[in-house]
Amino acid sequence: MQEKKEKKIKIKNQTIPMEKTFKIMRKSIYTFLQNYHHFTTLAALLALPFSASILLSQAFLPSSSSSLIPTIYSRLQNLFDAAGFPPSSEFFTILNLKLSQTISSSIFTFPFTLTFLLISKAFVIQFFNNTQKRQPLSQSFFSTIALYNPLLVTYICNSILILSANATVFTVLFFAFNVLDGFGFYSSNSLLFLSAAAAVLYSIVLANALIIGNLALVLSGMERSGGYMAILKACVMIRGRTSTALSLALPLNFGLAAIEALFQFRVVRAFNVDGKFGPSMVFEGVFIAYLYSIVVVLDTVVSCLFFKSCKVGSLMEDQEGDLPRQIPRLQTNKIQNWYRTSKGSK
Repeated sequence: MQEKKEKKIKIKNQTIPMEKTFKIMRKSIYTFLQNYHHFTTLAALLALPFSASILLSQAFLPSSSSSLIPTIYSRLQNLFDAAGFPPSSEFFTILNLKLSQTISSSIFTFPFTLTFLLISKAFVIQFFNNTQKRQPLSQSFFSTIALYNPLLVTYICNSILILSANATVFTVLFFAFNVLDGFGFYSSNSLLFLSAAAAVLYSIVLANALIIGNLALVLSGMERSGGYMAILKACVMIRGRTSTALSLALPLNFGLAAIEALFQFRVVRAFNVDGKFGPSMVFEGVFIAYLYSIVVVLDTVVSCLFFKSCKVGSLMEDQEGDLPRQIPRLQTNKIQNWYRTSKGSK
């Protein structure tokens, strides 16, 4: 009887599914449109300088004569050669170029990220904090700024996490290529296979590091505690939900990439043709940067709702784990109550 009851309760809990990707995305868009005036005014305007710096860095840094990209590229190439990575591998050539562009763009946008982007995220997170506590949606400036310190500490820890993830992958690849060379299996086919495996490994590790860092950033704002503890909590919360996080991040990254391509097509190409910025070009560039800011704000909204979904899922798993221990106690109490009732009737 006890085993039947345990099985019944377990099946009942399994019929309560966690929010799927489309449900979280639909709820995020509904929340964004329902509170459109909150998200598209101060939050989007705060993220506007960060968005403009991202678009400008990706558009004009590669063509600049004083660009850091050639210097970073040559340093990384020397590092790859010293590590024994094959110079003929197309994977490492592309990886070197993308890393050089990412590093130079990150250096250019770093001050805007630490200020405008984090304050914009704090504004959105504070909105959800007020909604959860059923407080008025009118947010004071000081309550939003109070979230900045944990967000800043967590963002710095996220940067260290991403650097550690890159270093770990490169260490694994260093041993793999050198072991392959040591055993004499260094051929074009094995090099192609190992390069493909390296691309898959690097993508998986970097994607997981990014989604954990994004969730940790929201968690530090929701719970007002930043640092490595937020990252550890995010690792625990996202367990079993990685595919949901990746599928949520995919359409938003596609949207950001589409806006970047629009900026290249409408602003950068016109600047290369005319050789100067006109008023219409500047206005169009600001408008595209504002669209980029809106997607950044929507990404924070999705992350907040995904955090709530993970928190609810974790509570349900904890309750499900406590049920088997509670069943014998409930049955014992039921038998004791029946015995007392029958004794009193006698």
